[in-house]
Amino acid sequence: SEYRSTKPLHDVQALINSVAGSLGGFLSLVTVFMMVAAPLIAVPIAYGFTDEPGKFALFVEMFRITFPYLLLISMTALSGAILNSYDRFMVPALTPALLNVSLISCALLLSPYLSTPELALAWGVLIAGIAQLLFQLPFLIKIKLLPVPKLGKTHEGVQRIKTLMVPALFGVSVSQINLLLDTVIASFLISGSVSWLYFSDRLVELPLGIYGIAIATVVLPSLSRKHINNSLDEFAKTLDWAFRLVCLIAIPATLALIIISKPLLITLFYNTNFTELDVVKAAGSLQAYALGLTAFMAVKIFAPGYFARQDTKTPVKIGIIAMCTNMLLNFILVFAFSLGHIGLALATSLAAFVNAGLLLRGLTKEGVFRFQPGWMLFSLRMVVANALLTVFLLYFAGDWQSWLAMAVMTKIIKLAALCLGGMALYSIALYGSGMRLKDLSH
Repeated sequence: SEYRSTKPLHDVQALINSVAGSLGGFLSLVTVFMMVAAPLIAVPIAYGFTDEPGKFALFVEMFRITFPYLLLISMTALSGAILNSYDRFMVPALTPALLNVSLISCALLLSPYLSTPELALAWGVLIAGIAQLLFQLPFLIKIKLLPVPKLGKTHEGVQRIKTLMVPALFGVSVSQINLLLDTVIASFLISGSVSWLYFSDRLVELPLGIYGIAIATVVLPSLSRKHINNSLDEFAKTLDWAFRLVCLIAIPATLALIIISKPLLITLFYNTNFTELDVVKAAGSLQAYALGLTAFMAVKIFAPGYFARQDTKTPVKIGIIAMCTNMLLNFILVFAFSLGHIGLALATSLAAFVNAGLLLRGLTKEGVFRFQPGWMLFSLRMVVANALLTVFLLYFAGDWQSWLAMAVMTKIIKLAALCLGGMALYSIALYGSGMRLKDLSH
């Protein structure tokens, strides 16, 4: 955003080429190394599988298939950052959803044709990475800023980006790091725990990937420009607007994921490889993860409040506190309260609230976030709309076990009716309470 505001187009292109070369070259080397060393690297990550050669070999194979996604998604992120800086928000906002679409599609369509059905998810990750990158390239060509990786003398802008990027990546990746820690601990729990957490996380990532990241995508370049222009009031108003959107989307999504967790899992995954027991177990962790959805999304918009002001240290400090909280809660909930994999998911959600709360507290203390007028009325409208949504879902979802006997198409139609009907009722309730689109504009 700074280069766009202060430099000519050819300087922007030079910076993009240098970043693409440095990032792509480094990550290519890392990817090759990690794939070759996968059996050694897998030991600390999935230590609980080392006593079971079959499971461990499968983990290594999945690790090798999925690791190139790091390179692909990093180049996708660079492409998205370029588009965002030029106010092309729609494409980067839609891109994360391709991962969820690919994973669910491969789980449904590819797994029946594989001797090891679990590998379908690994291939889904790799296919998604390729699709996400290719999806953005035509739009980069359109604005004449297609990255052409260039190696050689390091651009001065690359050095600045490196200085800011490392702590920034940690600050916004705390939830993902916590999920990785959950996976390590889950490998010591009963068989199936890792899969239950994974399926649950994928479903929570769907609204997070579509809406949470979309809002964050719009917010960061906007905040950066307001900071450069010293528009403190507009900076605060933008953060407040983004937080309202988060609440507007995350709270009903949380309720829906909790109430129809079992019908959702049955419709998407129930088969001979994903049994009724798997549905029950995965539903528990899905509900626990769903409780933290508002916090997960809030972190995505509060952290840019620091990054836009080039303060990358504070989110790191808060992230470390959140990680320590997560690990402490893991041991308390999993072992002291014997909640198993559900305890891991719940700990991650609670740690996300700690992360979001501390970020919000810091922004408020620094005077760059202020709750704008109208929150009381907004909250009342939200309560009414979400109460009606809850009643609707509870009534029409029915007994979850009845979904087990339904034909596939019947389940799909009923689930679609629940989702679309719930969204329609929620929107009507908000409109009926006086909320209009202009109230959400900024």
